[in-house]
Amino acid sequence: MDGRINEPGVMTGIALLLPITLTTMAIVLLAPVLPQLMAEFAHVPGQEYLVPMVLTLPSLCVAVLCPFAGMLGDYFGRRRLLLSSFVIYAVVGVAPFFLKDLTHILISRVGVGIAEALIYVLSTTMIGDYYKGAQRDRWLAGQTAFASVSALLFFNVGGMLGEAGWRTPFIVYASALVMFALVVKYTWEPSGDGMSEQTQAAPHNLSWAGFPWGKLAVIVGITIYGSIFFYTVQIQASAGLAELGLSSAARIGFLTSVASLGVPLGTFVYSRAARIGVGRLLLIEFGLLAIGFMLMGRTGSVAGFLAGCFVNQLGAGMLLPTLLVWSMSILPFEVRGRGTGFWQSAFALGQWLSPLVVTFFSLRLGGLMKGFEMLSWMAAAGFVAALMVQRVAARG
Repeated sequence: MDGRINEPGVMTGIALLLPITLTTMAIVLLAPVLPQLMAEFAHVPGQEYLVPMVLTLPSLCVAVLCPFAGMLGDYFGRRRLLLSSFVIYAVVGVAPFFLKDLTHILISRVGVGIAEALIYVLSTTMIGDYYKGAQRDRWLAGQTAFASVSALLFFNVGGMLGEAGWRTPFIVYASALVMFALVVKYTWEPSGDGMSEQTQAAPHNLSWAGFPWGKLAVIVGITIYGSIFFYTVQIQASAGLAELGLSSAARIGFLTSVASLGVPLGTFVYSRAARIGVGRLLLIEFGLLAIGFMLMGRTGSVAGFLAGCFVNQLGAGMLLPTLLVWSMSILPFEVRGRGTGFWQSAFALGQWLSPLVVTFFSLRLGGLMKGFEMLSWMAAAGFVAALMVQRVAARG
């Protein structure tokens, strides 16, 4: 040991960006084979509720377990736990290829959710450990782009593999072992913001001293609110296009994919505009979300609806990295895992709430398009709140 400081390179960043695709894979890869799963287990009592849980159980686990994953990372160290999580993910992820009982499959999906929570938190935390300043901002923003682009990829891969039967897509979960190899080769155990090789022992820290409870609570609240909007287009756009008269599933899927390209574009815009500050960014982002939802709800045409989706996704693609980078900037190394866990749990909770909120307003206001209009007013309320915060901060 010579006390040399490790310097993260491009491959270090890529090795830690790729794991974010595993959280996307858990749902999107299997969405095309859901009808086959429903048919396979049609004889099981309550299958109309149980079978969709094959897709959603991992997300629920992420929402509940991310803070605990952060605690484990702060105590045992990030890298070794992350490597173990890849192996668990691969084993339990592939398991349904061989399982025949729905209960056993659901148990394996809980295992996927546990591994996914650890991977999600630890890979993000390690980006925060390795990179500083503008570099950190770029790599954290890259997570949003990777997640959105991988969603489009996995949906198509799942559909193609599903042609050979509902079991086949589960083989793709073994790709976690490729990420295991990359993390082994291009990362090391973070030990502090200096990261000297002489102090690579696991921190064994569960002290809450220095934890920014107040600031993080504000960020977590905005994250739950914003992530409801983030997933609305990805979940509801197909239903909106169907209401406007489109019947071809292939065409609906293609048009939704095109509109969703606003997310990686928004991430790119964020990377160029991050210097203007969180307050101004939130103004722009909630403004774009509000405009997008209003166009979706009121235009009455496919072209106008898709334009609204794209504007909305542009704002969503900017919002997610803004909130993630903001949270990471206030977290010291000793509590970074736990703070990241709380943030990611908030984001997953918003993902779970999104379809419930849309359904609630749609049923009470007279249809899906009216629900989109209400979301526009909700996003506008976020814009007003951000404007007020800006003014208070300027006076201070």
